[in-house]
Amino acid sequence: MNNNFISHLKELLQNKKNISIISHHNPDGDAIGSSLALYHYFKKKAYNVSVVLPNDYPEFLDWMITDETLLVYSQKNKNQISDIIQNSDLIFCVDFNALKRTHILENFIRESPAIKILIDHHLEPEIEAFDICYSKIETSSTAELIYEIIDKLGDLKTVDRKIAECIYVGMITDTGSLSYSCNYVSTYLIMAKLVKLGVDCAMVQRLVYSNFTENRMRLFGICLSKNLFVLPQYKTAYIALNIEDLKKYSYKPGDTEGIVNYAMAIRGIEFAALFVERKDLIRISFRSFGNLSVNHIAKTYFEGGGHKNAAGANSYLPLDNTIKRFLEILPQLDKFY
Repeated sequence: MNNNFISHLKELLQNKKNISIISHHNPDGDAIGSSLALYHYFKKKAYNVSVVLPNDYPEFLDWMITDETLLVYSQKNKNQISDIIQNSDLIFCVDFNALKRTHILENFIRESPAIKILIDHHLEPEIEAFDICYSKIETSSTAELIYEIIDKLGDLKTVDRKIAECIYVGMITDTGSLSYSCNYVSTYLIMAKLVKLGVDCAMVQRLVYSNFTENRMRLFGICLSKNLFVLPQYKTAYIALNIEDLKKYSYKPGDTEGIVNYAMAIRGIEFAALFVERKDLIRISFRSFGNLSVNHIAKTYFEGGGHKNAAGANSYLPLDNTIKRFLEILPQLDKFY
């Protein structure tokens, strides 16, 4: 799958000029960092390139983005986005393993005559949906793969501070500031090279992790003081947020990013979940420690997926019913180790 990727990509880039970069619904730091790193790289190579997102990105990533760098889907720009995707020569599908993860953009991508290129690190990629794939599940982040691909294309000289910052953001957000999925020498070697290119690690850390609005901080507070439930008999903890909680604290996309990790930080906890009630579904985030596969739990019970120790899913049951179903799983956890 990866063996001929670089030679094939080089060939495609010789005569294809219109490029779209698309990431998953509810884009996170890795999705945005990977997409923008590719965007700035292709801009330097004089391609006509657009980044298209299915929905809005977290506010704490605003500092990385200018108006011209990406388009967020809405009913107002639906036709514009459709035209961009339809007229692309190449579509880079970044940081997701299946087209359904792009939600509203899935049909646009499937119907486009463009060559579809997957760059991702999630388990069980939908290989048949893409023309060529670069998939490495053992890698910390998709951003790390972007660096690797630029290197293999012989273009590291194009990586300036802006591109380096995008890659760095993807790497630190998908490893929780090097607290998980980071036990690989290559991750640290690449980070060292990014620092040499001018990344101010302390500044980026502050912009990403110490840049909360007051409402977001208060939302975190209510999660821990009121909405955190600990089940030591199952080494499990979970947090649940309903729509009223979100309204009270003026929820914006990305405001719940990282909350599930606080449940995982409790001594003795090996499995954590966050349930966030939205208008038409419950968004679930799972985390685990060690050999417990939350990817299998998400796939088996909630049609979700992701990584072994970090996965997401949706439930179309009411919040109370979703939590009830979750609690019914806990006595069966042993089969997911």
